[in-house]
Amino acid sequence: MMTRTLAAAAMAFAAAPVWADTGVDIVSDRLSDTAPVPTFQVDTSWPHLPDDIILGQVPGLAVDGEDTVWILQRPNSLSGTEAGLSQDPPLSAVECCRAAPHILRFDQDGNLLTAWGGPDHAPEIEGETQWPANVHGLYVDDDGNVWIGGNGDGDHVVLNFTGEGEFIRQFGTRGETGGNASESMLGNPADISDNGESVLVADGYINKRIVQLGAEDLGFLHTWGAYAEAPDAETREGSFDQSQATSTNDGGADPASRSFGDIVHCVVRGPENTIYVCDRRNNRVQLFEETEDGIEFVEDIVIAPETGGTRTASDVAFSPDGTYVYIADMMNGKVWILLRETHEILGSFGRVGRYPGQFIWLHSVDVDSQGNVYTTEVGTGRRVQRFIFQGLE
Repeated sequence: MMTRTLAAAAMAFAAAPVWADTGVDIVSDRLSDTAPVPTFQVDTSWPHLPDDIILGQVPGLAVDGEDTVWILQRPNSLSGTEAGLSQDPPLSAVECCRAAPHILRFDQDGNLLTAWGGPDHAPEIEGETQWPANVHGLYVDDDGNVWIGGNGDGDHVVLNFTGEGEFIRQFGTRGETGGNASESMLGNPADISDNGESVLVADGYINKRIVQLGAEDLGFLHTWGAYAEAPDAETREGSFDQSQATSTNDGGADPASRSFGDIVHCVVRGPENTIYVCDRRNNRVQLFEETEDGIEFVEDIVIAPETGGTRTASDVAFSPDGTYVYIADMMNGKVWILLRETHEILGSFGRVGRYPGQFIWLHSVDVDSQGNVYTTEVGTGRRVQRFIFQGLE
């Protein structure tokens, strides 16, 4: 398989002068005086895409150990009039636009370094590519290897690649799902975390659980649901589609539910052996601790509990020193800032909207070593944004 890179664009960017930050003030709220609160401006110049490409929905984000920024985007979410150059024959008579590849990597200045993705990068099993029909979730491990999942029809697999797009391995098989008790199959996995000792999977759009796999052989180790109990919630009937993300068929958010809701959206390892799980439809993050005896439940972190629609607990990230927790709130278009020691909500930044520093379907959040925050959006948001850390107030 051949890695697709935008070599000409990357070379052109490398020869260009460094782009200065273009910071613009954003909407922010302070809700507590318990501790200083991180403040930000949005960098309106970031990133710098080649002139002929356009992003679709961006359901994955990761900042790696070198502070380069990876995103996972959906070319299939673009219409023919948005990506006219990708059509056959082309609809556009000028230089823009064609759909970007699925996976793009940027340096700190927003210059595009690498871009690849698509069915040619994944193996076939019984004649069917294992590349997801609708990609979802991105994780980059300490070795620079990439994990992705999917929430489209039949996307019951997580895939592992090198940073250049060479296939390494997978767990699960497209088209095969076996419910919350299965030790060999998944059900629309939403997120992945690999710390070199075990791989955690938020198996969360069809199933409602966390799966733990051995890092060396991806052998099944453990699975759990809400409160670290057996995952006994009912699985979703049929395939997931985006309209279900805003439905009220689940009866609305229940932050006290003994089961995960119908989208277990993130699994993020935090400091001190902690694991944060986004129970998005129940407007909460559940905190667990990994101990010698297994997984222990610690507490519920409830985010805007009365919110409906796409709900609130979409992704989790941490300040470089671990003092603060950032939680992406999809429906309210905010990044909530919490003091990690107590999980008190100190404030937030952002609002619903389409301009810099605003969000439509805020999906993912991550932080670099300098404390800058990055976000991505799905639905009709379709972008990645960079928020420049300004200090504590």
